Amino acid sequence: MLHYKRYPNPKSDEWVVFIHGAGGSSVVWYKQIKDFREEFNLLLIDLRGHGKSTNLPQAIYQKEYTFEDVTQDVIEVLDHLKMPPAHFMGVSLGTILARQLAEMEPERVKSLVLAGAVTRLNAKSRVLVFLGNTFKKVIPYMWLYSLFAYVILPRKQHTESRNLFIREAKKLCQKEFIRWFKLTADINPLLRYFKEVEIKIPTLYVMGDQDIMFLEPVKKIVKEHKNASLKILQTCGHVVNVERPAEFNQHSMAFLKSIN
Repeated sequence: MLHYKRYPNPKSDEWVVFIHGAGGSSVVWYKQIKDFREEFNLLLIDLRGHGKSTNLPQAIYQKEYTFEDVTQDVIEVLDHLKMPPAHFMGVSLGTILARQLAEMEPERVKSLVLAGAVTRLNAKSRVLVFLGNTFKKVIPYMWLYSLFAYVILPRKQHTESRNLFIREAKKLCQKEFIRWFKLTADINPLLRYFKEVEIKIPTLYVMGDQDIMFLEPVKKIVKEHKNASLKILQTCGHVVNVERPAEFNQHSMAFLKSIN
């Protein structure tokens, strides 16, 4: 089972489940814990091969990953804890997993907060994926991951979030990186499906105005989906919860309270 950590709040019946992105860990949410635990019960999960979930048998022996498999890992934790319907919060690739969970078992999901959401790959991101798939077995994975981090988070004010993800990615091994990177082969059909099929679950997208890779596709999807709304944080890149934690916490917590 995945490693997880709970922060119970005896004054609240509401749960928020946090899902990090590829190469990160639950550490990426450290600027949310203090504020959110005052209002909600929290569950933070390390995905397979990440953080403290590095010694799982399936992560070691399974040759290929799918988004359904990785999402099922999260569902296994929810079942183990007998988790009631909860709010789910994802960042970067974790937003795809949160959306996938809402597709697989919508009765578990009260709302979605998607930070730095990945809803479509633009030309630049497709080039990165092509280069990664071409060289992933011959170039040390940290070279590739660092390149991706600098392309997605290029500015000086992105340094903290960029360094955080690079530091956490060092805990992966080369084979684990390759398994996760192979997920990109399935990403475009899945994202097209998410765009075409709207879910009835209230969804808040929180994006940075400097997120050159992913902001514009989110703007388009919000126009088409009735249950979706968008908050853009100024002078902010991809990892909005790290770069603008006070604003991110304020807007996302207000959204969750409005659902209740």
